Amino acid sequence: MLVSDFGRIGFDPFLEMRRMQQEMNQRLSDMTAKAAQEFPPVNLWIGEDSVAVTAELPGIAPDDVDLTVRENTLTLTGERGSPAEDEKSVWHRRERVYGNFSRTVQLPFRVDPEQVEARFANGLLEVELHRPETDRPKKIQIKG
Repeated sequence: MLVSDFGRIGFDPFLEMRRMQQEMNQRLSDMTAKAAQEFPPVNLWIGEDSVAVTAELPGIAPDDVDLTVRENTLTLTGERGSPAEDEKSVWHRRERVYGNFSRTVQLPFRVDPEQVEARFANGLLEVELHRPETDRPKKIQIKG
């Protein structure tokens, strides 16, 4: 919009505001769709002999989450149930996504599936995955 548009006959500033609102709503819905594809959000920390992964799973029970480990990948799958809906109510805005989810995280090294510890509290899943003894770096003594 040009500054000269304000002086133009027939210019409707409210029409321009509605157009801008629609554009912002479209951009926000695009961001929501992208975030839904990357659910749950995860953080990953690398230690010398292990990896720690946390995932935010608000409103999900631990029994509704499955973890699988294979070589150097961790996969979280589950379902986030939708809230009970009142027939008389109509959604005004719906940004939280419900339904099945799956997230696979590539780990920096192979892990031992027998040495995985998982804890779940207050909607936060914490997983610690240990590197197999045979894959750990070994310091080599140099003879002089």
